[in-house]
Amino acid sequence: MDGTTTMKPRVLVAAAAFLALAGAIAPMDARLLAAEGAAAPAAVPVIAVAEDLPSFEPSPEAIEAVSIPVVQSLPQEAEPDEPEVDADGRAIGSGVASWYGREFAGRKTANGERFDPSGYTAAHRTLPFGSKVRVTRGGKSVIVRINDRGPFHGGRVIDLSRAAAAELGLVNAGRGRVDLALLTE
Repeated sequence: MDGTTTMKPRVLVAAAAFLALAGAIAPMDARLLAAEGAAAPAAVPVIAVAEDLPSFEPSPEAIEAVSIPVVQSLPQEAEPDEPEVDADGRAIGSGVASWYGREFAGRKTANGERFDPSGYTAAHRTLPFGSKVRVTRGGKSVIVRINDRGPFHGGRVIDLSRAAAAELGLVNAGRGRVDLALLTE
């Protein structure tokens, strides 16, 4: 038995429980109250309650007593939504890199050219073909051109040619953590 056959009853039970809970939290139906002989409760508008609350305005002395000193100048940081940009390109993340070599030599890559393990090329899942990427590991960097798709396993972010992997010291290890930056020309 696969997991999909046992999943449907679980989803139905969860949906029924949610609906029952929503019904318990929702206001009671006036018909139910009338059947029990009770009067329906009057709705209290939230705005009316908020208007009845006293307002509090602190005095200027109180504000001064708890004021926090303002820092004269803070260094400007990059917006969190925008990756940091340096002179050589735009940081696009980091992750695990692996490499592929002789066993794929001469085979066609995803962009149609023949794979050359001695070239500085790489496979990436989404970057456009021809993109130049600076790959950095432990102070060493190499620039590769994207000409293939992958890697498709193991949580890796880029597959390097053997030459690029050798430049970064990844050949013996097989894989390693790298930082990636998309270069603009």
